[in-house]
This record gives sequence, C-alpha cells and structure tokens, in this order.
Amino acid sequence: MVEDFPDKLEFALKALAISRGQLALEMGLDKSVVGRWLKGANAPTGHNLSKLTAIISSRSPGFTMLDWECGLADLAGKLGVEETAPAAFLGTSAGAAGWLPAGVLQEALTTTALRGSAYEGFWRSTRVSNEFPGRFVHDRILIRKGDNGLLGFRLGVIDMRFEGWALPVQTQLFAFGVDPGSGVFIFAIFNAVMRQRADVLDGVTLTCTQPTGGAPVAGCVVMERTGLLTDDAEADLAAYEASISTNPLAPEGSIPQALQDHLFHDVGPSALKAGGDALMMVAFAKSLSRGPIAEKPFPS
Repeated sequence: MVEDFPDKLEFALKALAISRGQLALEMGLDKSVVGRWLKGANAPTGHNLSKLTAIISSRSPGFTMLDWECGLADLAGKLGVEETAPAAFLGTSAGAAGWLPAGVLQEALTTTALRGSAYEGFWRSTRVSNEFPGRFVHDRILIRKGDNGLLGFRLGVIDMRFEGWALPVQTQLFAFGVDPGSGVFIFAIFNAVMRQRADVLDGVTLTCTQPTGGAPVAGCVVMERTGLLTDDAEADLAAYEASISTNPLAPEGSIPQALQDHLFHDVGPSALKAGGDALMMVAFAKSLSRGPIAEKPFPS
C-alpha cells in the first residue's frame, strides 16, 4: 500500500490533465476501478501500479514506481508542477494557500459549510449558442461538495466535459473549470441566493469557441435546478452522465421570450446613448437568481 495513494493519484491525473475515463481506457479497465482507487476503497495491484506508472512516465519522463512514495510537494516536483498551482487547488483546499488569499479561501470554506448545500444538485443552463447564431444551448451541470470542503462541479456539453470548483464569496458564486481533453477553461460569476436553497441562478460566463485556440467568448447564462442529490453519489453521477447524452441545442421556439430578452444584451455606445449599458452585466437589482418558487420562472 502506498501512503495517501488516492490523493497522489488525483493530484497526478489533474496535474497531467488525464481524466478518469482516459486512464481507465489506457489501462484496459472499467472506469469504476479507477473511481475506487481515488476513493481509497481499493488499491491497484502491483501489476496495475506498474502500468499506471508507465502511463504517468509517458507524460512525465523519469517518473518511477519509487516516486509514489514521495510526499505531495516532492511528487509535484517529479511531475514538473508546483504544489500550490491551480492543479493542486483542484485537489485540496490547503493547496490554494499560495494561489488564493487565505482570507478569501477561508470565507469560501466557511460559506460553503453554512450554505453550500443550497447549490448542490442537478442543473440545466440556457445560454446563447457559440456556434449557431440566434440559437440557444442547454449545458448539464452537477454540483456537489467535495472532500476538500468546496463545491465541485461537472459541466457537460457536446464533447466537452468540464470539471472545476465554485466558490461562494460575498454576494456572488465564482466558478472555474477545465476540460481535461482539450485544455479549454471556463469561468463564470453568478449572483448568489441568500438564506434559502437556490433554484435559479444568472450570471456571465467566459470561455473559448471550439476548437482549442478559438476566440474568447463571453455571454449571459441562466441556470435552473432540475433535481436534488441523493445519498448515492455514484447513482447521481450516472444520472448526470445520462443527461449529457441528449442534444444540447434547444429546439427552435422553445425558449420563452422573457428568457431570450434576459440573455441577449444590447451593449456598447449605441445602447449607452439609449439609456442602456456600455458593458455586459447582470445587475443584482435585475437578477433572476432566486430560491424555490411555485411556478416556473419562464412560462412558455
């Protein structure tokens, strides 16, 4: 048994941008086996540890079986990354100490402990399509608090599978994630919901158009809760995976006009002269973020 192997494996995968599914495929195993390693429910056999080491070594030359015995700081050096880099932050809240101000991190941890459950669940976003002018897209999102005390999220759309973290700070929810396969990042800021469970969130996202290296693109987005989590994390993950197999492009005419008006922002010099905004923003006073309501927020 390698001490702290789950933490070391998770760190290595994220540092080298290897997804669980990709590792399982390269090793000829079911993805659930890798999942059990990461949870500490099982440990790899000597044969599988050797195969795993070879995969890591193919991306980080010089890595050997003995390097699994290193502490995280030394392991980071073997992999050519800094332990306090964002990759480490994705694994442990302590890893953020050199990247995120301690006071901000503590606020995020405290708020998550008090209010994080308000955001956990299944979500569906609605946003303007990057690739089909005038059309709308629905992303599928799963939000669940991780072992590090922070809110983790998964976002799937077409062939992109983003994984990241959401930090509730003051009156916003700041989120960032990356698609391991392409290296594309996504950033978002949502207006938070106070004192109750969140059922609708709105804000702004920033990412790149496909393929990798495409143009930066920003837009307004609205997220609506579609379900609550259960006590079975594996079943919830399976339900999420099933949801992202559907076509994300919204059928024409399916988006209510009120929602379209909220997502389309006419900004710039002309809009400013007409009493509008010079920059795209989702003002808190006009925010749609709210808790449970009796009726759908955007009736057709």
